[in-house]
Amino acid sequence: MTGEAQSMLLKAGRPVPAIAVPRRFSARQFVRFVPNPKATPFTFGYLVLLLGTTLVLKFADPAVTERLLRLSSTDAHNLWRRPLTSLLTSALWLSDEGWLAYVVIFAIAVAPLERRFGARRAATVFFSGHVLATLVTELPVMALISAHVLPASAGHWLDIGVSYGFFTTAGALVFLLRGRARLLALAAVEAFVAVIWLGDDPASLDSVVTLLGHAFAAHFGLLFWGPRLRTAAGRQASESVV
Repeated sequence: MTGEAQSMLLKAGRPVPAIAVPRRFSARQFVRFVPNPKATPFTFGYLVLLLGTTLVLKFADPAVTERLLRLSSTDAHNLWRRPLTSLLTSALWLSDEGWLAYVVIFAIAVAPLERRFGARRAATVFFSGHVLATLVTELPVMALISAHVLPASAGHWLDIGVSYGFFTTAGALVFLLRGRARLLALAAVEAFVAVIWLGDDPASLDSVVTLLGHAFAAHFGLLFWGPRLRTAAGRQASESVV
């Protein structure tokens, strides 16, 4: 605004409009999105636990870690002999040492759901996806081994990690979006599933099983948990108005 125009407005008795200057993204705003024990206790605590098991894999005796991973694996052999143990402990380990990458992944998918719906519901969504996707993919393998369609060795691959839980929470969050944002987020999730599969050995049986597990988990979160969480969000909004 020129000085002449400002003078004219002042003479007319009108306030000079302030120019809106967008705020820069501050460090405090960034920290709000990082999982922390106060706002996202489930996400934060789970990441700490995964950090601990990752350090165990890095520094413990290889024979001990190999034994631990084999006992925790949700392969067909373990699910037949020790189903509860393998289902509970398989989500305590990461398949590689990329813990920092999982911090980013959890900050994108798990933490936002926990901030909106609380730790208990976030944990329920996460672990229901982990358990169901495991059973949906491994039970057919067990049946095919019993029918001698697959060799017994197909029941002994190492199956650990948190990806089924992650994709379930991601799918639920996609449903909560609207319009173009939902379509773009859904395309991103589907592309991520495909990239993981193609980045492994796509023709191997374990890669195909993992692909099916990721796809089931994402769509389970999208089609089952998404509508329920939206209903819960609407109920929360109506209660806050009252």
